[in-house]
Amino acid sequence: MKSLEHLFFIALLPPKEIQSEITQIKQYFAQNYDSRHALKSPPHITLQPPFKWSASDLKSLEQCCQSFAAQQLPFSVMLSGFNAFPPRVIYVDVVKTVELIALQTHLVTHLDDYLELPSNNSRVRPFTPHMTVAFRDLTRKNFRVAWTEFQNQTIQFEFFARQLTLLVHTGKHWQIQQEFWFAKPATI
Repeated sequence: MKSLEHLFFIALLPPKEIQSEITQIKQYFAQNYDSRHALKSPPHITLQPPFKWSASDLKSLEQCCQSFAAQQLPFSVMLSGFNAFPPRVIYVDVVKTVELIALQTHLVTHLDDYLELPSNNSRVRPFTPHMTVAFRDLTRKNFRVAWTEFQNQTIQFEFFARQLTLLVHTGKHWQIQQEFWFAKPATI
């Protein structure tokens, strides 16, 4: 009998205050542009896109994330302005720093080395860090109108990434499964 599989993904989540601000933007899209799908997950920067994993082997996934996170140091993440993947996705842009790119690259390699994730597309897709505020159910027409409204709006946040977050899909939305804290340097 095949073990039950769940969908998971791994991300960086900003502090609660920033999550609250980004969630308000998602709610604006839901109310004004009939795009609610982004509300099904907390604001995040995806490092490892969704993948199926056996519920019976959850411990090995969590141990893999923990061993990786324990080797990482906190670093600054900057959110700056809005950007888009036409014709359906609008997001808060994330500044592509050396630290962020290295974290994502090393995480994907670590996951492949220790878990051999099925069909890990993270190696073939270019990493474009972003925090989605509207997608999937944003119509092309509403995208054009919303992008006209948001393309020149300013938004600026900075935070220290201090942990990886493993999220699981409940069948209706994404929720936090577990957080894995980075090593703490003496200077932070």
